[in-house]
Amino acid sequence: MELRHLRYFETLADTLNFTRAAERLHVTQSTLSHQIRQLEEELGQVLFDRTNRKVALTEAGELLRSHFVPALQQIDRGLQALTQPGDALAGELCIAATHSFNTRLVPLCVSAFLAYHPNVKVAVEELSAEQIARRLSSGHLDLGVSYRPADRPELWFEPLYNEELRLCVAASHPLARRRRVRMVELHQRRVVLLPRQFSTRGLLDECFEAAGAQPLVVAELNSIAPMIELIRQTDLAGIIAESAFTPSPDLRLIPLEDPSPIRTPGLLWKKGVNRSPTVKHMASVIRRAASGHAG
Repeated sequence: MELRHLRYFETLADTLNFTRAAERLHVTQSTLSHQIRQLEEELGQVLFDRTNRKVALTEAGELLRSHFVPALQQIDRGLQALTQPGDALAGELCIAATHSFNTRLVPLCVSAFLAYHPNVKVAVEELSAEQIARRLSSGHLDLGVSYRPADRPELWFEPLYNEELRLCVAASHPLARRRRVRMVELHQRRVVLLPRQFSTRGLLDECFEAAGAQPLVVAELNSIAPMIELIRQTDLAGIIAESAFTPSPDLRLIPLEDPSPIRTPGLLWKKGVNRSPTVKHMASVIRRAASGHAG
């Protein structure tokens, strides 16, 4: 079955007249009749009653029309959105991301989204994972890029990829030339970490405990950019995601092991809410961008 067969069927079902339907489709009556017969033969059903010089839908034709006409309308709307991308969506989209993803991933996605939909206003907030969960639950956000929240059955979580957190040190740091560092080697070393209200800090504390390490947390910063700048200017070590790191000759990013701290970011939205085309398209943009981080 081809799309043109369904378009011919839709037009004839609308006009119930072969002459008018052929004119509307810009084909000959014989071509239209042939295409309708092909469709009927493929379906094994008679779709039109052609007796007494009148055309009427059969019961099978009525059933087909009730299912396929809405589908054709949806296809037409999708094609229109492709040919007129700037006019397809409008309104406002409110999203939030944790610090790591708001550094590079989210700006990249917003840029790609606005290239197709310049009439949409995108509002982005940088929040902790718990704040994102709360604001999604209260209806103040459309979409979140964060981690699986605990005790939030009202939210859907869609994993995007797994990422390893890595040790970040200045080029002059004693560990800067290492290819890998074990978590236990950070015992009693001076570090800067995120505050305890961040889910990533909880993950790191669990890894330190599993390794039997107790680092000296001499600074806590709630944003990655100033943390990296502090590491650049001091002997402190930090643990960050590669996605939040911009290569620099005076910094080193080193894999961690035993255990390797791994987290899984994903998309978050509220259950039971009818997601708009705007939200769905932004989610698709984020999925495509995140696929580059997978593995």
